[in-house]
Amino acid sequence: MTPRIIQGKEKKLIGQSVLMSLVNNLTGMLWSGFMPRRMEIENRVGGDFFSLQVYPPDYHATFNPAVEFKKLALTEVSNFNHVPEGMEVFTLQGGLYAVFDSKGASADPSIFQYIYGEWIPKSEYVLDDRPHFEVLGKSYKNNDPNSEEEIWIPIKKS
Repeated sequence: MTPRIIQGKEKKLIGQSVLMSLVNNLTGMLWSGFMPRRMEIENRVGGDFFSLQVYPPDYHATFNPAVEFKKLALTEVSNFNHVPEGMEVFTLQGGLYAVFDSKGASADPSIFQYIYGEWIPKSEYVLDDRPHFEVLGKSYKNNDPNSEEEIWIPIKKS
């Protein structure tokens, strides 16, 4: 599987977040709280959703599934003029990304094992210390074997 290398642009996002770890995975709770409220967000840009992770420094270098990180459920907006109560803003910086087109159930970790265990070590890139995220578009179906999403991995030349 070969990714597209893309220079991503800055995005304004609004949504909700939770602190979690892979051992204490709260993704379902986060999204079940966000999706019923998504229509409260004004000035949405497109219909995509963003599942975004902000990892602490050296998270991947010293991987431990019990280490907490911030997980966000977001949608893109044109401005931050109206932020619904209980939601937060997030500005995603632009930068270089390896974008993997993924098809299959989101609970299947094999694509991430490939990205971090094979593709990155063999590529001319290293991980950059920026958020990782998935774009959940119209072909995304939660935990469905026919689901499609884009996985955006922040990279820089090694």
